[in-house]
Amino acid sequence: MATGGAASDIIASAERKAALARARAAHETASAERHELLAGQARTEALKKMHLRIAGVHRATAACHLTAARLQEDYVDRLTGWAHQRGTPKPLFMSGVAAACGTGSASVTLVGASLEQLALAASDEPSRAAQELEFLLGEGPSRDATSEARPVTAAGAALRERWPGYGSALADLGIDAVAAVPLSLSGRCVGALAVFDPVQGVADADTFGEVAEALTRSMLLSPDGDPGLYGAIDAYAQVHQAAGMLSEHLGCPVGDALELIKARAFAESDSAHSVAERIIRGELRLG
Repeated sequence: MATGGAASDIIASAERKAALARARAAHETASAERHELLAGQARTEALKKMHLRIAGVHRATAACHLTAARLQEDYVDRLTGWAHQRGTPKPLFMSGVAAACGTGSASVTLVGASLEQLALAASDEPSRAAQELEFLLGEGPSRDATSEARPVTAAGAALRERWPGYGSALADLGIDAVAAVPLSLSGRCVGALAVFDPVQGVADADTFGEVAEALTRSMLLSPDGDPGLYGAIDAYAQVHQAAGMLSEHLGCPVGDALELIKARAFAESDSAHSVAERIIRGELRLG
């Protein structure tokens, strides 16, 4: 059972963020209605189109904040139930993201300027394992969604055809379909949202894109959100630290050292984080 103070603090934080998101949605909706009114009063077609275009932007922003509010409110509901149960783990914010996308498994990957994977948040162990495979093998839907800045989907045999190593390994996890959309802001890709074994048609659903937009603009990159997704984000800083140490030891580029860590993790069916921890503690020497 969660301690009263800790649980109430988390719940209160989520409630505040949900209220702020709803307030922002209401403000954007009011702005959209104002421009729609001005469009109806416009004396020229050019002015009418301009106001309608501005109204469209406000409507889209309102939808983004409203989706964020719903995700926050869902998290509040699950946190409230958790606070009154004994021996149960704290619910993950990403579990609600997965449910909103029509699946039980979803992950968010954050990338740097050169699209290297910097952090991960997952809803469950299958999605975490799937995303770890992408990191180790250097191929998969999130990687392609970020590098190509477009949605990516694959299922069945197409998984193995598109990503031979990743697709075969994914089948071993019991996952038969994946979809990913880039997380973009101001023309820059900052990561990807991926779902595993989603319900049919989710890759084409507006909701999938709306959730990705809400995560980017209202959660990860907003002062009103929570960049750590309530503790769900795991950074790869330790892995990159270990790669730096290994690079110094072997006298090789950091990129090559990172590949050695990935190869060792994949060969041992271990995580890159685990291998990195052993290197940092001096328990493992590679090369």
